[in-house]
Amino acid sequence: MSIPSLLRQKPDQPLKCFAVGPIGDPHAAYGTPEHEAYEHHLAVFEQVIAPACAKHGITVLRADGIAHAGDINEQICRHVVESDLVIADVTGGNPNVMYELGLRHITGKPTIHIGEAAQLPFDIASIRTIRYQRTRSHLAAARREIESALEAGLRDGFELLTPARVLRGLQTGDGTTPTEDEGGEADEDPPGLLDDFVVIEDGVGEVTSDLEEITKTVETIVTLTEQASVEVLDLAHANAPASARLAAVGRYARALGGPATELNTVAERFAGRMATMDSGVRAALGLIEMTLPEERGEGAEEFLEQLTSLAEMAQEGLVQAASFGESLEGLVRMSRQLRKPVKEITAAVKQLTSSIGRTGEWAEKARVLSRSAAAA
Repeated sequence: MSIPSLLRQKPDQPLKCFAVGPIGDPHAAYGTPEHEAYEHHLAVFEQVIAPACAKHGITVLRADGIAHAGDINEQICRHVVESDLVIADVTGGNPNVMYELGLRHITGKPTIHIGEAAQLPFDIASIRTIRYQRTRSHLAAARREIESALEAGLRDGFELLTPARVLRGLQTGDGTTPTEDEGGEADEDPPGLLDDFVVIEDGVGEVTSDLEEITKTVETIVTLTEQASVEVLDLAHANAPASARLAAVGRYARALGGPATELNTVAERFAGRMATMDSGVRAALGLIEMTLPEERGEGAEEFLEQLTSLAEMAQEGLVQAASFGESLEGLVRMSRQLRKPVKEITAAVKQLTSSIGRTGEWAEKARVLSRSAAAA
């Protein structure tokens, strides 16, 4: 829903903005990094975000300004989901901020990104972000950019961010969205939680296929390595000349080239899918957490089980890839012919290690939610 439509529905109520971002520790000792972080982000809020919102009559709040008693995590989630507007400072890719941002993206509601130059997280670098530096002039310039973004959004409507379009499957071939009718009015029947699960589950299916392909490729490399090891040992026991052993290693290197390149390619594709899915999965987990266990339905539990199974499968693949990757590093000393394939395999293992860490985080959250439902 765009901000102009909100204005039509609530003409006598000011729009509400929730500021998401690092806060730091106000009680930390003066001069420590924690205290400096607190002072910096407070300055960004007071000198950039708050005055930009005030210019357009928008009330703004950040987490440390929530006055009501209660579960602070639940309160933050509700502000993230329900506020008319969110301005998110993504500096440094703070985990809490990224989680809250993913939760916001799934709503499709207006969101403005800001961030300190050179400290933007890679996963959302493609999304337009208002950049600032820690100087008075740059903070003033950032405030003016936010004011301009708000003015354009209030006048023309805010563009739906790519993560929300992808997750909800909103974009269609003719440039319209299923949540709008031909007159451009908002649909009264937008996708629900189960609809979102279907889109994410499709992504999980693609990731699972990648893992199966990775497992097969690893098995091929393991077989080639075992065969080559036997051949080289046989030549050594037969006191064959070094040239014969080098020729055997050369044949192994050539045979290894194709699977090594394939493994690296699939690992890159897998990493890309995981980065795309991460915000959506975290947002879906956040919505499940906010829903009473008795109201979640079977789809939510199946989704949580699917995330747990995916993490277990991914971990098995990582253990296998890492173990043979370590063994190959020793082979590089035998001949330079092995450097290229081993380099590709090592790069693939690093990609997998980083990406599979996400599935472990998803699964841990899924297990907590499943246990809470069982205990209810």
